Amino acid sequence: MMRRPQSCEEGEAAASQHKNPDRTSKLPSERVVLLVLGSLLAAALIIIFRLSTHFVQTKKNLQNLTEENEVLRRKLAVFEDGPSCENSWVRFEGTCYYFSTNQFSWEESRSRCREAGADLVKVDSREEQYFLRSHLNGKMNSFNDMFWIGLTDSVEEGRWFWVDGSELSESLWFWSKQEPDNWTEENPAGEDCVRMGMEEGGGPMNNWYDKNCGAAQKRICEKNSERREK
Repeated sequence: MMRRPQSCEEGEAAASQHKNPDRTSKLPSERVVLLVLGSLLAAALIIIFRLSTHFVQTKKNLQNLTEENEVLRRKLAVFEDGPSCENSWVRFEGTCYYFSTNQFSWEESRSRCREAGADLVKVDSREEQYFLRSHLNGKMNSFNDMFWIGLTDSVEEGRWFWVDGSELSESLWFWSKQEPDNWTEENPAGEDCVRMGMEEGGGPMNNWYDKNCGAAQKRICEKNSERREK
């Protein structure tokens, strides 16, 4: 049986393959190398991401420990001849705080504080916020069992003022995640008063929530401590 003579193209292809017998064999090995390098790069990126996340979390933990230590240090710096508080009031940095067990509207709660020579609490520092938050532990029976503080935007929506007339500083607020939301579904008038409770999101100490001022909540009152007579 006679063979079909090769065409010019087939002859050139055969000659090229004869000259470079390892050309096709190199392709799989190059792909393997690329796959290995890609896997190593992906693993390195995962390790870097985990390390950066761990670093951020460690930094937050250190900040929280520093704040806790500062609060404890100030609690211990109490002398026998220093200012004192009445029974059922708690002292912190020369101020007395009262955490109520009964519930009233924001206005009624403020009135009750004033009757005791105090007012709804104003948060002036991170240390004070931590002190208040730590004292809520064990005082709440459920998530909604919160405490009124002296902050409201009832005069102008979106502008928050303390009971002493000072405006809330953006560098010193502790809103929970997605708060304030002025939720009108439950009350068409909106939510113009602030309460403090458990953290739901947004980081440690972020436990402020706006609420309908007519809702019944517990309260935190504050007043200056009185100096003891020697």
